[in-house]
Amino acid sequence: MSQRTKAEILLVITTFIWGSTFVIVKGALADASPFPFLAVRFILAGLLMFWIMGRGRLPRPALLPSLLLGLFLFTGYAFQTWGLIFTTPSKAAFITGFSVILVPLISLFHGYSLRAANAGGAGLGLLGLYFLVLPSGIATVNRGDLLTVAGAVAFAFHIVLVGNYTRRFSFLHLAPGQILVVGILATLAIPFAPSSTLHWTGRLVFAIAVTAVFATAFAFGTQVWAQQYTPPAHTALIFALEPVFAALTSRVVTKEHLGGKVLLGSALILAGMVISEVWGGAAPAPVEG
Repeated sequence: MSQRTKAEILLVITTFIWGSTFVIVKGALADASPFPFLAVRFILAGLLMFWIMGRGRLPRPALLPSLLLGLFLFTGYAFQTWGLIFTTPSKAAFITGFSVILVPLISLFHGYSLRAANAGGAGLGLLGLYFLVLPSGIATVNRGDLLTVAGAVAFAFHIVLVGNYTRRFSFLHLAPGQILVVGILATLAIPFAPSSTLHWTGRLVFAIAVTAVFATAFAFGTQVWAQQYTPPAHTALIFALEPVFAALTSRVVTKEHLGGKVLLGSALILAGMVISEVWGGAAPAPVEG
């Protein structure tokens, strides 16, 4: 088996793990509030990555970039996790996927040109977002969907910053640093949350193990290695499968039924992601899960 084949298989596995975490986190939120869950998940994952990827050290020049990346990543996960309390895993995944489409638009302010494929992908994504968030009019908007949209915006800024910083700093140092920052910020936010619960059930322990060890530490490490051998267009297509895996997992585990407008909105966002990533020239980046 060639290195490229191994890399693409690992990326598919990683993308499936990311997609399935939407369902897993949704279940875990019955036993834990968002901030305590995020604190435990990311501190554990950050320490693992700091030891394995960072070799137990974080160079001083990488401290500020790690802090900024962690701030946007924390904002994205905070809104996404909070939103999962009120919305379904599949809708959250497709709305979060909209962040990939936003990246070229945000990059305009950094001097990048906008290709026709980026503009077309953004148009499809916006139309899909409309069908997902406004299924029957403004009066029926789900606040979980709006929170997830806010998280997608934060993730988009994070992706742009990652693209800028990885040109100057090793991702092996940036990745552990930003993940630890997310855990620290989540811990600091706990006293300011309306409620704070953490019931150590088997379901919660399983969710933390999967999200911290596999969806964060293992997935980030795998991504760094695999993208050396995989063409960008192939990587982008594999990453676009994440919300699809989330919808399939939600269907199997929670029996979630997707209505006609939700299916249409999801398909439009997925099409926008593929067009923008494959033909728009944007660097492929994972949808945060």
